[in-house]
Amino acid sequence: MNFIDLSTQYQLIENKINQRIQDVLGHKKFIMGPEVQELEKSLAEFVGVEYAISCANGTDALSIALLALDIEPGDEIITTPFTFFATGETIALSGAKLVFVDIDPETYNIDTSKIEEKITPKTKIILPVSLYGQMSNMVEVMEIAKKHGLRVIEDAAQSFGAQIGDKKSCSFADISTTSFFPAKPLGCYGDGGALFTTDSELAQKIQEIRNHGQSKRYVHTRLGFNSRLDTLQAAILIEKLAIFPGEVSKRQEVATRYYEALAGKVKTATVLDGYKSAFAQFTIEVDNRAQFLENMKEQGIPTAVHYPIPIHEQPIFKDLGYKNVVAPLAKSASERVVSLPMHPYLTAVEQQKVVAAVEKSLN
Repeated sequence: MNFIDLSTQYQLIENKINQRIQDVLGHKKFIMGPEVQELEKSLAEFVGVEYAISCANGTDALSIALLALDIEPGDEIITTPFTFFATGETIALSGAKLVFVDIDPETYNIDTSKIEEKITPKTKIILPVSLYGQMSNMVEVMEIAKKHGLRVIEDAAQSFGAQIGDKKSCSFADISTTSFFPAKPLGCYGDGGALFTTDSELAQKIQEIRNHGQSKRYVHTRLGFNSRLDTLQAAILIEKLAIFPGEVSKRQEVATRYYEALAGKVKTATVLDGYKSAFAQFTIEVDNRAQFLENMKEQGIPTAVHYPIPIHEQPIFKDLGYKNVVAPLAKSASERVVSLPMHPYLTAVEQQKVVAAVEKSLN
């Protein structure tokens, strides 16, 4: 059994993917070729924003967003401690200070009710992470930001395709970022990422930053990165985006089967009313996780842990002065969460095997 099944997806669109690759090999515009612009237009239309700007990966997307919003050393950025390392890494590399807000134990996203108490005169950005495929409470985050004159970056590396009401992930914040790492809901066959905004000035800055700060060839108006999305990856993403809405629906069907089968047996991540998760992962909580993982492995069921160590407890962040951060709910989740196989092509029969293994592994 696969934790994530990319083979079945490829078989469905193999001819289209291969033709797209051949087209790129034919025109040989491997950097910033026409497929990049085609993809960006499709991404912006899908999300419902004016601008989508591709880049080399999701981590660069965060760094570019921070640079575009003029972060300076000493600025404070409010975020969650329960996320992949890149969220904290990019903030720290910008010179800003991370200010951690503990999580909501039901959704694992930042507890928006605790954000305002962490705002100081040095606060510049709120950076929620939409974890496991479900968006943070972006409505409330944006209200808080407006009240206090702050900017917002949504780290949507796991929630591309998710919604609150009719609005999609990546359409709320001043800048939203996502990742096209192969294991993401929408992934390419290598590294890739994108930024989204409705602000034309920010879009121009982002476009320049991702290409060495160039406003035109050999004219560098700002400092930037070499963070262009390869044309080949853009070509692949065009065809994968075409089937993506159907895959999001299939992920929700898979999740529904999990929720029904696991009800009353283990704690699962809550999807809030009016929210639609992209289910990048399907995550449960267990006691004695090490033994549970071993039991699942013995039964041939792959699992993963997202994430075993909160950012503030990573060795480097302890060294950087975050030893006294108190985030007990993030700490508890990091010791208990387990992600089960999740992808659009997981069959009901396969899920029955997963659920049976979970039940046996709990005993």
